[in-house]
Amino acid sequence: MPGCELNYTQSFPRIVDAQLAPHVTAVGFTMDDGTPMRFNGVERDRAVIVLGSGGAFYTSVEETPRKYASVVFTPTVVDRGWPKTDLNFTIHEISQRAQDRLREVVREILRVTSQQLADSEFATGMSMRESLLGAIDNAFAEIVPAKWTARANATRQFKVFNDARAILAGDVAHPIYSGELARRIGVSVRTLHDAIQRYRGVSLHRYLRLRRLWLVRQQLLAGAPSVKACALAYGFWHLSDFSRSYRSQFGEVPSETLATARRPGAARTDPLASGHTS
Repeated sequence: MPGCELNYTQSFPRIVDAQLAPHVTAVGFTMDDGTPMRFNGVERDRAVIVLGSGGAFYTSVEETPRKYASVVFTPTVVDRGWPKTDLNFTIHEISQRAQDRLREVVREILRVTSQQLADSEFATGMSMRESLLGAIDNAFAEIVPAKWTARANATRQFKVFNDARAILAGDVAHPIYSGELARRIGVSVRTLHDAIQRYRGVSLHRYLRLRRLWLVRQQLLAGAPSVKACALAYGFWHLSDFSRSYRSQFGEVPSETLATARRPGAARTDPLASGHTS
């Protein structure tokens, strides 16, 4: 559609960290009912809509398959009275009626466009865009006042989490522990723990340990000299405990990963990493 892209996604269990491109506005909502995902650190079984503009971030933890719709407008949407956004996407509880209308409009557009409308039908595309805008306008007009959304839309903890994620993603050559990470961000370990707990649903210690396990796995898949050397390099001094944790996480012992990587013609990529971001 002119100046508007509608995406329909059927997801799998995954962790997503994403940043919106500049000069666009994105709106998202579920197309089904199921286990709530953790979006920007909160889980709620409610009718909701999320909104981001101009480089906004979001993070989500999806434990079960779900169906979503997202609408991306180019350029940035202005002068429609929608809520303001900041560093991160905002989330808003809406009426069930507004959610049902959003889903209905999306399904109708997908049904019509599946018939492969010609590019010349510009007027039809503009009309579809207007129907989407109308349904979104209505959703934001029917926001339900809810205290929990204020926590989800706060930016302080989100910035701490995002800074931690950026540091960890940019330094994969050695293990980073809680004290060092907190110092590099400029916060206390407790503040860092609270941010990780909120946005990932696990403790800071477990989050960093899982990261180290993933880094070891990447080294083994690349054909590391030995399991022991690789484990020690990433701080796993208790080797039997390391092996148990590795098997629990990846379904095989470390030596099996390394043996697979060393086979002639083996593709040194990790299918288990699909959809995973640190």
